[in-house]
Amino acid sequence: MSDAALWAALADPHRRAVVALLRTGPRTVGEIAQACELSQPSASKHLKVLREAGLVRVCQEAQRRVHTLDPAPLAALDAWLAPYRKLWGESLDALGRRLDTRPDTTEPTSKD
Repeated sequence: MSDAALWAALADPHRRAVVALLRTGPRTVGEIAQACELSQPSASKHLKVLREAGLVRVCQEAQRRVHTLDPAPLAALDAWLAPYRKLWGESLDALGRRLDTRPDTTEPTSKD
């Protein structure tokens, strides 16, 4: 799995919907297609991209192929985002401090 494949897989909103659905548990392609309002061939194509990116695993259960989410690539993505999340946190903290020092202008003014 390459980082580029992971980002490309997650760039598509349909694939993000599939990942979100699989977060709740294993699903067949038919269940995924129905829940994500996709045709079965379209769902299969999206699942193929997700499998190639390492985000989805498939196993055979009797006549069914069941797809599950593999969280390992998401953990790697989370680790990559960690320094940026810290920057956002610091920026939001600074904004909060700035807003706390401003006078409250939400009070209606009295016109006696």
